[in-house]
Amino acid sequence: MTGEPMPSQPTRQPDPLRVVVWCEGRPERVDPEVARRYPRGMNGAIAEGVEEHLGARARVTTADLDQPEHGLNEETLAATDVLTWWGQLAHREVSDEVVRRVHRRVLAGMGLVVPHSGQLSKIFRRLMGTSCTLRWRDAGERELVWTVDPTHPVAAGVPHPLVIEEQETYGEFFDIPAPDELVFVSSFAGGEVFRSGCAFRRGLGRIFYFSPGDQAYPVYHHPDVRRVIANAVAWAAPDAVAEPPRLTHSEAGWFERAPGA
Repeated sequence: MTGEPMPSQPTRQPDPLRVVVWCEGRPERVDPEVARRYPRGMNGAIAEGVEEHLGARARVTTADLDQPEHGLNEETLAATDVLTWWGQLAHREVSDEVVRRVHRRVLAGMGLVVPHSGQLSKIFRRLMGTSCTLRWRDAGERELVWTVDPTHPVAAGVPHPLVIEEQETYGEFFDIPAPDELVFVSSFAGGEVFRSGCAFRRGLGRIFYFSPGDQAYPVYHHPDVRRVIANAVAWAAPDAVAEPPRLTHSEAGWFERAPGA
C-alpha cells in the first residue's frame, strides 16, 4: 500500500421534496383587501415561505380549486411528497373524488400540512373522523404561540413564544382526536387557549395542523409562521410512499412461502 488517500466518491444529493401548496383561491378574488395583502394569492405566500426556508431541499408548485380536478389529478398526487391545504369559503365545492384521491395518498405515505381554517376541509375531517369544529371570533387580537414540545422537529428555530400581533381568535373546545404529538398551544388577548400545532399519523402518512393564518391578516408574511410551515413540510415528508394499507386475505402458512407469494 502506498499510503495515498483513496479518491473520495462524489456524494449524491437527495432529490428535492416535491411540495404542492393548495389553496382554494377564493378570498383574494372576492376581497380587494385580501388581494392587496396577498398579491400572489394565499398559496403564493405559503409557497414563498417554504422556498425561503427549505431552498434547494424542496421543489414547490401551487394549485387551486378552479383548476381541472383542483390541480390534484392522479399524476400530480403520485409525484407529490407533501401537500399543504388551505381553505375557508369553499370547502363544499371540493370534489369528493379528489378528497378520496388525497386520502388514499396520505394513507400511502404522502405528508399533509393543514393551516388555519383548513381544519374544516373535507380531507382533514375525513382523516380525523370528527367534526373539527371550534370556538372563534375575529377581533384582531394578539396571539402567543407557545412551544410545548421543544424537541419536536416542527419547533426547531421557533421562538417561545411566537408572537402574532393581530390574528383571528380560535378557542377550545377543538373537536379533534387527541394529537399523536402536541407541539404548540396558543393563548389570545381575550383569554382563549387553543391547541394550535398538532401532529397526527394516519396509515403511513404524517399530518400537521397549524392554526395561524387568516386571510384578513398578513400572517403568512410573518417569518416565524413561515418557519413553522416549512418545518412541518420537512417533518411530514415520507421516508417512502407505498400502497395504502388494504384488507388482505391470506391462506394458512402464507408466511412460509417465498417472498411475494
